[in-house]
Amino acid sequence: MRIGHGYDAHRFCENKPLVIGGVQIESDLGLLAHSDGDVLVHALADAILGAAGERDIGYNFPDNDNSYKNIDSCILLKKTAEIIAGKGLAIEYADMTVVAQKPKMSPYITAMREKLAEVLGISADRINVKATTEEKMGFTGRGEGISAHAVVLLRE
Repeated sequence: MRIGHGYDAHRFCENKPLVIGGVQIESDLGLLAHSDGDVLVHALADAILGAAGERDIGYNFPDNDNSYKNIDSCILLKKTAEIIAGKGLAIEYADMTVVAQKPKMSPYITAMREKLAEVLGISADRINVKATTEEKMGFTGRGEGISAHAVVLLRE
C-alpha cells in the first residue's frame, strides 16, 4: 500500500465557470488557472502522483504548455490514472475535502463522487468528498478563492 497527499488552491475570477470535482457549480465566479481550475481534481491528481512516487501535477501537465490551456481537469486525472496503472498501481480509496466559504458544495457532493469514480474507473464507494468552510478565516474564509485537500491509498 502507498499513501499520497495532495493540496491545491485557486483564487476566484470572473468570466469563467466554476468546476469542482468535475461538476459545474452554480456561481458568478470561476477559478483563475491555466486549466479549468478544478482544485479538487488537482489535489486528487497530486495525491495519486505522490503515492506513486511521481512528481506533481504541474510537472506532469505544465502550465506553460498551451495544450493544457483551459483543459478539463478530468482529462488530466484520467492521464494520471494511466500513469499509475503503467506502474502496476491502483486506487484503493480517496478521501477529499473542499474548503470554500462560498458557494455551498453540499448539493454537488454526490455528483462529484460519481464523476470522479467514473473518470478513475472505480466504484463511487472508493471515493469520499467532504466540504467545509473556514469560519470566515484566511483567504477561503474571506471569499477570495477555494482550496482542496486529498489523501489517496494506492495498492500494488
